[in-house]
Amino acid sequence: MERFIDLISRRVSRAFEEAGYEPSYGKVTVSNRPDLCQFQCNGAMPAAKTYRCAPIQIANAVAEKLQGDAMFKTASAVAPGFLNMDVSADFLRAYVAKMAVSEKFGLEADPDARTMVLDYGGPNVAKPLHVGHLRSAIIGESLKRIARCFGNKVIGDIHMGDWGLQMGLIIEEVRERQPNLPYFDESFTGEYPAEAPFTISELEEIYPTASGKSKVDEAFAERAHTATYKLQTGERGYRAIWDHIMRLSVEDLKKNYSALNVDFDVWLGESDAQPYIPGMIEDMKAKGITTESEGALVINVQEEADTKEVPPCILVKSDGATLYATTDLATIVQRMQDYQPRKLLYLTDKRQSLHFEQVFRAAKKAQIVPEDMELEHIGFGTMNGKDGKPFKTREGGVMRLERLIREITDYVRQKITENQVVDADQVDNTARLIAMAALKYGDLSNQPTKDYVFDLERFAAFEGNTGPYILYTIVRIKSILTKYGKTADPAALMAPETREATDLMLVMTRFADFMWQAYRDNAPNTICQYIYELAGAANKFYHETRILAEPDEAKKAGYVALMDLARQILEACIDLLGFEAPEKM
Repeated sequence: MERFIDLISRRVSRAFEEAGYEPSYGKVTVSNRPDLCQFQCNGAMPAAKTYRCAPIQIANAVAEKLQGDAMFKTASAVAPGFLNMDVSADFLRAYVAKMAVSEKFGLEADPDARTMVLDYGGPNVAKPLHVGHLRSAIIGESLKRIARCFGNKVIGDIHMGDWGLQMGLIIEEVRERQPNLPYFDESFTGEYPAEAPFTISELEEIYPTASGKSKVDEAFAERAHTATYKLQTGERGYRAIWDHIMRLSVEDLKKNYSALNVDFDVWLGESDAQPYIPGMIEDMKAKGITTESEGALVINVQEEADTKEVPPCILVKSDGATLYATTDLATIVQRMQDYQPRKLLYLTDKRQSLHFEQVFRAAKKAQIVPEDMELEHIGFGTMNGKDGKPFKTREGGVMRLERLIREITDYVRQKITENQVVDADQVDNTARLIAMAALKYGDLSNQPTKDYVFDLERFAAFEGNTGPYILYTIVRIKSILTKYGKTADPAALMAPETREATDLMLVMTRFADFMWQAYRDNAPNTICQYIYELAGAANKFYHETRILAEPDEAKKAGYVALMDLARQILEACIDLLGFEAPEKM
């Protein structure tokens, strides 16, 4: 379905041509003065320079060509050369009615839709998720859904940190605590126990203890390095412990991500890329793109056009150890082999921007990906407390994600219990849905690259630009539909007779514009902006219109159909943001 604004621009462009001017001057935009008109075209101003005449002369000539056109209610020239337009009620109704019966409300797929891998999440195993993991999960899930909405095949990969020194630290700490376990007996040849020698809670305590110990105990740190080496070279007992760590951690991660309504297609980690590293490095050496620098193997990625230094990408340290860059490059090798994507999109803290610039340049220099491959990193800002610093617990520590979810859910549960609208057996589920809306909308309504302040009371408010307000609008419409008692019929939509109905329909016509912007810019906040406008228009229509009390049955059916379409669009949008609405609240 052609976008509403494009239909109008095409007609105005033809009017420019009919008046004797270049049609390219006919671009139309939504009016920045809605009190004066709905749409405007400023093309007469630049055209006046080309045709050496007054802008108002051109605007008048174009406006004359639009008189009597069924698309427009009014089209007039305004000094010094603006073209102001209002669309006709019938044209507006016809477009909205077509949206109502079209798949995805007429949103067209990206003609360049492709296979892409979206790397988001990025937790370290054996560590609890904390608030620092929130933005990657929430933004990544939304970007995945938006890209799929436009016809892309998206593989969401969690890319866990499951290799390296942290594993050695855990294994060595376990060995110190339980030295008699068979995993540490090199002469043991039997089957290792099926049950892990620790619980997930114990595991989450083991790592910080070991990490702290390694900073003050050089001997322990050295043993942890040795354990890491043994693990990575295939020591049987150490791999068995690692398997236990992975199983418990992944089970716990899946539970926590499920609570956020976040789902990954692929649960791979750094360890899965390790088999690709030796061959990749040999291939790089054979291509002659590696050099030695102070005993390390590097790829120089500085380019002539750079205005500042871009350090070499280090592949192998002087002690033979590989780094994150090595693993990330090997992961690209793996992804190209497994999925043949045309785009790789990474979502991490913005402080990793330089790292990904080095990796992307190295990948193209090594011909791991074709030169025209799209490699993109989105660096997100931090979630801060009201003091402007990274969000902490009241005790000053890093807050676990499950605690944050519990606190916001408890806060919402108290509010809906006080309102006594929701049935007792639905309170918990309703509180969970509203809490997710508050949490996700509060995050996603901000630009991904910007820091933002987490404010529980503001995010959970039922009024204002919040997730609960959007849900409240949807629930209110559901209540109207329930009382109406019949299925809303899109064919009943009528040409708008009031300012409120017109405004609501006009906001609906901008659905595709906002969706394309969100998709193009990787900006879920654009969808938040849209549904806030749509919810506001729907509520204003509700307040100013006697919907169910309307005596004219045809009008009543038209009003209900319009409200139902608003509900459908709102629910489609919040699904792209990763949350859903309850039945009551």
